[in-house]
Amino acid sequence: MRARRERIRNPSAEAAQFRLRAFVGFGLVLLALAGLAAWYFRLQVIEHDEYARQSEANRVKPRPVVPARGLIYDRKGRLLADNVPAYRIDVTPEDAGDIPRMLAALSEVVELTPEEIARFEATRKATRSFRAITLKQRVSDEEAARFAVDRWRFPGVEVVAYLNRRYLHGDLLAHVIGYVGRTDENDVERYGEDQILFPQTGRTGIERYYDAQLRGRIGYEQVETNVEGRALRSVGMVPAQAGTDLRLGIDLELQRAMVMAFGEQTGSAIAMDPSTGQILAMVSLPSFDANLFVNGISSVDYRRLMDDPSRPLFNRLVLGGVAPGSTLKPLIALAGLDSGLRKPEDRVLSTGMFYLPGTRRGWGDASRGGHGWTDLRKSISASVNTYYYRLALDLGIERFDQYMAHYGFGSPTGIDLAGEIGGILPSPATKLAARQERWYPGDTVNVAIGQGDWKVTALQLVRATAALAEGSLRRPHLVAQTRAGFEAPWSPLPQPAPVPVSPNPANVEVVRLGMADTMQPGGTGWRVALDAPYTMAGKTGTAQVISRRGTASVDPRSLPLHLRHRALFIGFAPVEAPTIAVAIAVEGGGYGGSAAAPIARKIFDAWLLGKMPDPVEPATGAPSPDARPDFGNVLTDARPGVAPRAGRSGAHEAPVIDHQPAPARP
Repeated sequence: MRARRERIRNPSAEAAQFRLRAFVGFGLVLLALAGLAAWYFRLQVIEHDEYARQSEANRVKPRPVVPARGLIYDRKGRLLADNVPAYRIDVTPEDAGDIPRMLAALSEVVELTPEEIARFEATRKATRSFRAITLKQRVSDEEAARFAVDRWRFPGVEVVAYLNRRYLHGDLLAHVIGYVGRTDENDVERYGEDQILFPQTGRTGIERYYDAQLRGRIGYEQVETNVEGRALRSVGMVPAQAGTDLRLGIDLELQRAMVMAFGEQTGSAIAMDPSTGQILAMVSLPSFDANLFVNGISSVDYRRLMDDPSRPLFNRLVLGGVAPGSTLKPLIALAGLDSGLRKPEDRVLSTGMFYLPGTRRGWGDASRGGHGWTDLRKSISASVNTYYYRLALDLGIERFDQYMAHYGFGSPTGIDLAGEIGGILPSPATKLAARQERWYPGDTVNVAIGQGDWKVTALQLVRATAALAEGSLRRPHLVAQTRAGFEAPWSPLPQPAPVPVSPNPANVEVVRLGMADTMQPGGTGWRVALDAPYTMAGKTGTAQVISRRGTASVDPRSLPLHLRHRALFIGFAPVEAPTIAVAIAVEGGGYGGSAAAPIARKIFDAWLLGKMPDPVEPATGAPSPDARPDFGNVLTDARPGVAPRAGRSGAHEAPVIDHQPAPARP
């Protein structure tokens, strides 16, 4: 039998081992507790603010507060553009789940057009999924009520109340105020991330130029929500800053009178205060209803506007340019006086045709038999081309362009409308760039009467006309005052300092008298001024689309509309203390004296007498019996065997300049 060897126990060693293990275990427990305490200290003390903020964010969500867009008023405080309450449907794609299924179900609750769905899908592909996208812009009260009942079926879909832009006068100011459109990704790239929160962005006109001021600044409301994300109460707010209100220099009644004065004719017109540069009225006709674009124009309406041959969407005020014709003559006359090449009493003999030495090509006057001896005032009132042919040649094209550039031609006026063109100031450089041709003396003759490569806007013409009326070139502007809130006072908008149109006011006065003579018997616009209880000054102009040869006349009614002459008129009233200057261009109107000048008279009457125009019949373009067309670029070919006109010593003779005083005028 094997003997069992019993192990001898050592109580002392076992006790020491136990104590060691207990000490290690207790140390580990203490270390763990210390680590836990340190972690809690970090959470509760060091990072308390950060985790408190995150915790609060799980309970409180910021809700953007979009401010009301600034209002637009006319000069008398009449509302032109405001905001009205409306509803729209916004969808957050990442919360909406199956988009096609959601759209199909939602179509049973609210009416969704194929255009709205297509626009939503296109925007969704270009937008991050966590951003809300507008699906339907205008939701009726009935549709909003139906959706509220079934809202639980559509996660990520919300009916949002907002303020919708409204233009109270439809097409009356469409090209001036412009319109807003739905905000898209391009606006976000242009203006920043916050722009997506604004439902609408200015697209044209004042709405675009002053968009940053009109839209205001986004605010935020802190909203407490439950676990389902439903808002419970507001716990704080960063107020939104409302958009800036604008007061224009536009007079609503004068604007309406200007449209009525045109009748069915097409063109543009501008009225300006010579002493301030404020635009009193301006129209581009035909026009369109700006409200069509606010929430996205339908394809049917857009196609109708685009297919209209009269181009209602084309803004003739800032984009349209025409040859100025004889409306330039007062300014060229001023250049002649300021350059010292002409005195008011210097006379030029007009015999009906003008020839450059050594050439057989001739340029004619409006009167077949000529105008006889002509001084500066008569050259304006009777629109004598020969006077300006010779003057432009004496100035030379370089100096001619310098004066015309000073008067504002060839560059934008700086009006507060986006997209303004500068037109074309003819010069050797512009001709070479456009046609790779050199400049000839005949080109100088053409531009002397506003023909050739000229392109000016009505804005440039009215600015120069106002300068002749008041003596200074001023920046035309639409917005006269602004205010930052309904309770705030109106503040004037600063404008650049005016620039004298001439260093010699006496020269400007002589030109003014010539323009006043235009509206007197013997002038090209005298019939328009008949029976007027105030004095007016002006200059008619006819810009030819096709040229004539010799002294043959062209009946505008025999031509298609796009080939008819452009009728122009510039003027101001009353002569003694002008308060209004106008520039008018009538497309296909025929002659300035018969088509454009009567419009000016109605505008003057509306501004000075408060008399609204009577309805007018569509214009035929036929000249009145006493209205002489201010033709430019009138040329002929002198052929062998054709005798020169009576009173001419030679077919190639330049006009005679007589430096003797002209007979005194009353």
